[in-house]
Amino acid sequence: MNRIVGNKLKKLRQAKDMSQEEVANGLCMSQSAYARIERGESCSWASYMNRICEFFQLTPEELVKDEEEPIAKNNDLIKENKTLNALLNAYGKIIMMREGEILVLKAIIKGLKSNTQE
Repeated sequence: MNRIVGNKLKKLRQAKDMSQEEVANGLCMSQSAYARIERGESCSWASYMNRICEFFQLTPEELVKDEEEPIAKNNDLIKENKTLNALLNAYGKIIMMREGEILVLKAIIKGLKSNTQE
């Protein structure tokens, strides 16, 4: 659990482009204590949970949840959906073009039929 929380804190800190010292100051703790939490060497994060959650604007559940695999899977799904949507759009355009061609051909056939019946 310490590693999960430590890794999450490190990612959150880096996402905010902050140093360990800046986060530690925001949490009212020493930089060395915060560094140990980030490395997963300390469980003192539990006593700072409320401060951490408030500082990074997340819930306690989000703090302790291991999301490594789901995040990767979600990113893959998003990429797949974008690719699928692009293909569906392209196929939709092709179908619309073909439907237009079919209407033109039907009109031509109808004209040819009426010419042969005269």
